[in-house]
Amino acid sequence: MATTSKHPVGTQPWLHQHSHEVQAFGTVRLLPLALPRDARLYSCQRLNRTLADTQVLHALYKKHHWLMRGPTFYALHLMLDKHAGELLQLIDTVAERVQTLGGVAVGDPRHVAEITRIPRSPDGVEEVPAMLSRLLEAHETILIDAHDAAAHVAAQGDDGTNDLLVSDVIRTCELQAWFLAEHLVDTPLVRTAESEHQ
Repeated sequence: MATTSKHPVGTQPWLHQHSHEVQAFGTVRLLPLALPRDARLYSCQRLNRTLADTQVLHALYKKHHWLMRGPTFYALHLMLDKHAGELLQLIDTVAERVQTLGGVAVGDPRHVAEITRIPRSPDGVEEVPAMLSRLLEAHETILIDAHDAAAHVAAQGDDGTNDLLVSDVIRTCELQAWFLAEHLVDTPLVRTAESEHQ
């Protein structure tokens, strides 16, 4: 039996559609997660701050990846791009956790800029050590907040968010910070400092 529709079936896309907001940022929907609303709301607030900071850090990594120069260009160019890729995965993981808790993940770059605590970098090019230091300081900002958030969400019974913060955010940022910091060690490349005095 054929069904009739108010709208004809065709190949033309329905363009220029608009809608009112169906869920406001900073709210959580009721989902059967065995977590109180207040705990989910708090976790979403903390995760969105981490999400905003991580999106800015990712953008800084890409910018500095393009702007690298000097004798270590190749190694740093590749490393920064690798770290950016890992952060992109982390961004998706954090955003999906916000959505899992019934919240709204921050995504618009203009909204991210309002929430982040990572200082804005100059529009132009800095010297390489300054760019690496800027990345390290951003990692430290994220790590300080992630440690604090992990403890607080655990106290509220949100083991899933605690696990994400510890296993994903903290471990990723710690490892990347180590790799960056080792590039700022002033060490001889061809001979030891002791050999200069012989």
